[in-house]
Parts: sequence; C-alpha cells; structure tokens
Amino acid sequence: MKNRHITAIVGLGAAASLVLAGCSSTEGGDAGGSGGDDKGTITLGFLPSWTDGLSTAYLLEDQLEKLGYTVEMETLTEAGPLYTGLAQGDIDIYPSAWPELTHADYMETYGDDIEDLGAYYDNAKLTLAVPSYSDIDSIEDLAGNADRFDGKIIGIEPGAGLTAQTQDVMMPEYGLDGYELVTSSTAAMLTELSNAIDAQEDIVVTLWRPFWANDAYDVKDLEDPLGAMGEPEALHFLGTSGFAEKYPEAAELIAGITLDDEQYGALEDLVVNEYGEGKEAEAVDAWLEQYPDAFDTVITD
Repeated sequence: MKNRHITAIVGLGAAASLVLAGCSSTEGGDAGGSGGDDKGTITLGFLPSWTDGLSTAYLLEDQLEKLGYTVEMETLTEAGPLYTGLAQGDIDIYPSAWPELTHADYMETYGDDIEDLGAYYDNAKLTLAVPSYSDIDSIEDLAGNADRFDGKIIGIEPGAGLTAQTQDVMMPEYGLDGYELVTSSTAAMLTELSNAIDAQEDIVVTLWRPFWANDAYDVKDLEDPLGAMGEPEALHFLGTSGFAEKYPEAAELIAGITLDDEQYGALEDLVVNEYGEGKEAEAVDAWLEQYPDAFDTVITD
C-alpha cells in the first residue's frame, strides 16, 4: 500500500561531495528501493548519540529510497561541523534540528545557506535531571548544594546547544557559581548517570525531551521556575539551500511528516533499543507496520 500525495518528478541528481574529514564517517543505504529509477543521491547528516536525529535519519532513508533516491548516511560527532556541511552543500539534510532556540546561534551563522523543510515534532525541550530518589526538585535548589554533587553538572558534547544554554544562560541566572559543567559526550554522560544510580549517589545531568533515556533511567526533570533552559520548541528537517528546488518530490514527502508523542516515542524505542545498531532498517519496517498512516505522505511499501 502507498499512502502519499507526491506528484513532482525530478531528474538524476549528483552525489554530494563530503569533505568533513576527521569528524565523520559515511555509510551508504540501499539504492533505489521500490521507487524505480534512481533520482539522485541525498546525504543525511546526524550525530548518532543524539537519537532523535538517528531515528528520523533511518525513517527518511526508508522513505526516500522508496521514492527512488540513493541515500548516504553521514555521521558526525559535533553540531558545528554538521551545520557547516549543511550550509556548504556537503550534507543535504539534517533530519532533526533544533533551530528555534537550542541551535539558534548556528542558524544565525549559517541560516542564509539553509532552508527549512518542515517541523515534525512540536514539544522538544532542554532539561536538567537528577535521579528520582533525590530530594532536589528544582534547579534553584542546586544553589548551596554543590558539595553533594562534587561541584559538577554532567553534560554532553561541548558544541551542543544544550551545553551553551546550560553554561551561558542557566548557570548564571541561578547563581550556580560553585558548579562546573563537565562536557564530553552523550554516551559518557549516560554512563556517569547509570553508575550514580546503581550506587544511589547524587548526580545532576543535562538531558532533553524527547529522548529515550528519560524512560530508561530512573530520573526526574528539575523544575525551572526562571525558564532558563528555554521554552519548548519544534524539531525541524533542515536542507541545504536549494534542496526543495533540486529534489521537489523529496521535499514534499518531508514536509508531510509530523509525529505525535506516541509515534515519535515508538520510533526511537524501536530504532535505539528494541532493534539497535545494524538493524535500524528492520526497526523502521516494524514502526511502519504499527503506524502505517503516521503522516500524510507515508510510503509503506
């Protein structure tokens, strides 16, 4: 069954030339799919540890290949090179961007060379979190309690918008002078969180929603009475400038994708947890069986 409203046909496109040496790796998807003749190559760039982008990248790979595109997956480790590659045309799509608030600085720098292909989810937010057993319930309660946390807030990648929001806005607004934001990677943060929970120790980490770790770990969001972590925002598909003109059929499919909490949560859980690395395509197939009418332009075979 095909449930879609896509009419534009595009000619053969040229593959993007990727020059992000040292910070990325490339893996190619299956060419063609059920869409017939190859319509060109589309490169998706994302950070695997940011699993919103990981999940939606494999959803787009499935859908675009069914339209007849060849899809290449470009994995990176920092947001800066990803936005640079998108603006330069080395990457065609960033499949889960936070351009409204969290990545606003990147959009100010690169936005003239990026086009918005549509928002697929409208309630994303940045958080600070502690284990549920903690008696700390609000960010303002962290002040004066630095010793309990060894003076550390455990963060993620240095170039993440979450890192900048925490360090440049939240910590000054709440007067958390006794704390250091420790950055490394999402995986390292989750390891620290897991170890602390196993030992029933105090820890405070930077997190975000939607993110599978909020359900996988026994944590709670800290209240943010000053709103210093920012308001909820939408998650967008971003394309390099001229994408919709070059690939109108792909752009039409992407613009039709909107997911609610249940649909998004199921997609991420299947890709990240139930199937895991190397079986992402199977995870997307399972998700499409569960949600065959998830969005207006969905292709289910």
